[in-house]
Amino acid sequence: MITNIVTVIRFILNEKEIATDLPPGTVLLDLIRYHEHLMGTKIGCREGDCGACTVLVGEIAFGELRYESMTSCLLPIGNVNGKHIVTVEGTNPSPGSGQVLNPMQQAMADEGATQCGFCTPGFVVSLAGFCLSDKQPTIDNAIAAVDGNICRCTGYKSIERAAARVTGLMKERNNEDPVAFAVKKKMLPDYFSTIKDRLSKLETIPLMTHDSRLMTVGGGTDLYVQKHDEMTQAPIRFVFDDPAWNGIKKEGNTCIIGASATVSDLKNSSVINKAFPDFQRYAKLVSSTPIRNMATIAGNFINASPIGDLTIFFLALDAKLVLSDGVTKRELSLRKLYKGYKTLDKKPAEYIEQIRFELPTKGSFFHFEKVSKRTHLDIATVNSAIYLQIKNELITEAGLSAGGVGPVPMFLQKTSEFLAGREINDETITGAIEVMKTEISPISDARGAKEYKTLLLEQLIKVHFMSVLSS
Repeated sequence: MITNIVTVIRFILNEKEIATDLPPGTVLLDLIRYHEHLMGTKIGCREGDCGACTVLVGEIAFGELRYESMTSCLLPIGNVNGKHIVTVEGTNPSPGSGQVLNPMQQAMADEGATQCGFCTPGFVVSLAGFCLSDKQPTIDNAIAAVDGNICRCTGYKSIERAAARVTGLMKERNNEDPVAFAVKKKMLPDYFSTIKDRLSKLETIPLMTHDSRLMTVGGGTDLYVQKHDEMTQAPIRFVFDDPAWNGIKKEGNTCIIGASATVSDLKNSSVINKAFPDFQRYAKLVSSTPIRNMATIAGNFINASPIGDLTIFFLALDAKLVLSDGVTKRELSLRKLYKGYKTLDKKPAEYIEQIRFELPTKGSFFHFEKVSKRTHLDIATVNSAIYLQIKNELITEAGLSAGGVGPVPMFLQKTSEFLAGREINDETITGAIEVMKTEISPISDARGAKEYKTLLLEQLIKVHFMSVLSS
């Protein structure tokens, strides 16, 4: 039987250094509440949806202390080794400061932005993360920082007013270090100014191991929703912070993505944003900020959800996977990974090490669309992506993908082949839609009837080509 190597996980929780021998698969939320007895971090959905358990995770990257918001209900403590964790208690004013509330708390109170108060700690923590980020101090960015927090009783306009007040306090920051500015303006307590030095001196033992018999976990955002209790005691190797598994780079015209790169990593990548000018809009359709900070690209692929947004995105681009079992490696097209519902062309010991794809070039076009009951913070009813190479007004190569219309994320091979060699006109679009209908097999479920899903995909294909013609 394989078991985790017993080790001590060390990190800083607010001001306190923590050393724990709890199983690395334990979620941070349980450690915070049941072992450290910090009750400001609430237990809500345990699925990463409500934001009541939001914490800030700080780490030194490229010589700078950087904070991101994450949902502690899905965050294994194995992924916080050597980091700084901030709960709502950790944002309270420094003793002797003369403050009763920090500015985020005060703004929420003054604007009547809280009723039952259950969600308030999560909002305060997310706004603190906004103050510690290098984002421009705009109201839109402040509101985006709390996009993973749900309030069921207050109403969001008062919360938006509170966010606007916090934004106003940051107008004078200019190019000053966000942490130093937040401490100077008493937006956050004094101890924050010591964290960078303390993290650099924190003695930790890396949890990374190359034993392929262990379950490989990146962000864990899908696994902990589906198998919370099982994951706590599971033998795990954590790769979220392994440098060999991170990063996004360009070699020639090939983009190479580490398997544990997150949605936020894609969102912040100059390589991705240059290749896909609309990527910021696409990324905003994927979950919320705290989940985007945790969810990995490879995890989205391996979860094999028929409506996985990133899977649909990369199917159209004919991404290639580098699979390894720790000894041998092989390359497999993402289009060949899915053999049936939740069934993969992958051996149990294999894991994704890298994702590779050719970047769009001159004369190419890419477009992604998603329809869900809510525009944001929702899973897709139907999603679709298209990649076209166009030369002399003819489509020379096509890749069309769709989710929610079959048991697996679908690459529509027949439709893609139909498009190749044709002009973009009404006849081609109509013909492609008819071929598409022969490839898909949607079912009626809570997200819609099969006829509705077919109609949605038909409309999305039309939107793809409308975007081509207007570009």
